[in-house]
Amino acid sequence: MKARISTRILRRFSVLALLAVFLAVPFFSMPAQSAAQTHNEQVAEDFILTLADKAIASLTAPNTPRNERVKRFRALFNEYFAVRGIGKWVLGRHWKKASEAQKKEYLHLFEDLMVVSYVERFSRYAGETLKVVKTLPHKNKNITTVYAELTQPGGASKIRMEWRVTTKGEKIKITDVTVEGISMGSTLKSDFGSIIRREGNSVEGLIVALREKTTSLKVSTN
Repeated sequence: MKARISTRILRRFSVLALLAVFLAVPFFSMPAQSAAQTHNEQVAEDFILTLADKAIASLTAPNTPRNERVKRFRALFNEYFAVRGIGKWVLGRHWKKASEAQKKEYLHLFEDLMVVSYVERFSRYAGETLKVVKTLPHKNKNITTVYAELTQPGGASKIRMEWRVTTKGEKIKITDVTVEGISMGSTLKSDFGSIIRREGNSVEGLIVALREKTTSLKVSTN
């Protein structure tokens, strides 16, 4: 039986609020509560703020054609997220077993799934407010966690979020998003791993499932 990526998995993705960083309006920082931030902490916070500004300017404009929103979303996703690194980590030990052709198609489908799954969710986040509460360095000096709260309209509870930002020289990327204690990367790794196990530890089984899901999403949103 062919493996399928269920709507339950996509709902879990939405709980992780991958798009919240793009759609929070406005996005601003709280005053510093301690001594001056380290260089990497300030860089990480500025990186998230810049991403939000770009997203607001390019993705929430009314009457923007869907194909243009997809194009802009893909560009931001690749510019700000470590797409290859996240995709490779999510596949885990199965990455080494995959052929070069499988790795290439998997990464392409992984990116497609993220982009196509969420491009229609942008408008749902307009008007919400994301506040940066603090930034903390990781024991690995190249990693910084940006802690934030997403304020929802109507007095609903605030959503706690954490953005893991990795800096290597001049390169800086988001490597994970955690919402209310749930990691985007860990959730994807668990779900993809379940599909692979169900398919007899076949990476090809996951690729087939990703191919089918991205195709159906493209059709249903056209």
